[in-house]
Amino acid sequence: MDYECFAVEISDNIAHVILNRPDKRNAMNKAFWREFPEIIADIDKNARARVIVISSTGPHFSSGLDLSMFGGSGDDQNRPDKNQRAVASYNHILHMQGTFNCLEECRLPVLVAVQGGAFGGGVDLSTACDIRYASEDAFFVVQEINIALTADVGTFPRLVKLIPEGIVRELAYTGRAMSAAEAKEAGLVNQVFADHASMLDGVMKVAREIASKAPVAVYGSKRMINYARDHSTADALDYISIWNSSMMNPEEISEAIAAKAENRAAQFSDLPAKQS
Repeated sequence: MDYECFAVEISDNIAHVILNRPDKRNAMNKAFWREFPEIIADIDKNARARVIVISSTGPHFSSGLDLSMFGGSGDDQNRPDKNQRAVASYNHILHMQGTFNCLEECRLPVLVAVQGGAFGGGVDLSTACDIRYASEDAFFVVQEINIALTADVGTFPRLVKLIPEGIVRELAYTGRAMSAAEAKEAGLVNQVFADHASMLDGVMKVAREIASKAPVAVYGSKRMINYARDHSTADALDYISIWNSSMMNPEEISEAIAAKAENRAAQFSDLPAKQS
C-alpha cells in the first residue's frame, strides 16, 4: 500500500516504518495522524513481523506537528459555541495521543532511530517506543514551549519515567535542545552512532536479535515491563504469575534450549493474528 507520509518495508520478520517526507522535515500533517496508527495496527493485528523499527529520512527525524494542524480541524474555530469548540479540541488532542499510544499497545517491540532534530511530536513518538537510538547529530526539543503551548500528546507522562524529573522540567520550561550525547547520559537513548547509516545498521542488528527470540515471550516481556512501570511491585509480581501460568509454552522452552545446544536458529511459532 502507498502512503503519503511513510514507506513500509517488511522482511526477515522486521517491519521497517520510515517517515518519508524529507522535503517537509517530516512534519506531522493530517495524513500522518491517520496513516501511522493504521500501519502499526496492521502490522500487529496481522502478525506481519516480530519487531518494528521506525526511522526517518532527510536532515531531521521530524519537525513535529505541521503548523496547519494547530487549533484542531478546519471548522472547529468557527463554531459559535465555546463548549463545542472546547469539546472538539479535547477530542482532537485525544486522537493525536491515541496515534502514539498504539506503540505501547502494540504487541511487538518498537525500536526508533533518530537522526537530526526530533521536535515536539518527534519527542512524543520517540518516547512512546520501547528502545531509542540516535546518531551523533541527533537532538531532542520540547518545542511546544517555544510556540506558547504546553506539550499535550505524550511528552510529559512518558519522559518523566525515562529521565530525571529535573531534566524534564528544564527541557519543558526552556525549550532547549538536548544533544544525543546528553540524551544517552540521561538514559533517554541506548546508544549513539556516528551517522545515520551506521545507526540503521546497528538498530537492524538489534532488531534481528529480537526477531530470533520466541515472539510470545517477547510480547509477554513488553507487557510485563509496561505493567511494572505503571503499577506496584506486588501487583506486577502477581500479574507475571498469572501471565506465565496461562502463556508459558514448555515446547518453545525446549526448542530454545535445544537450538542453543545444537548451535542453530530456534524455530518458534509466530504471534497469532488478532481476532476482531
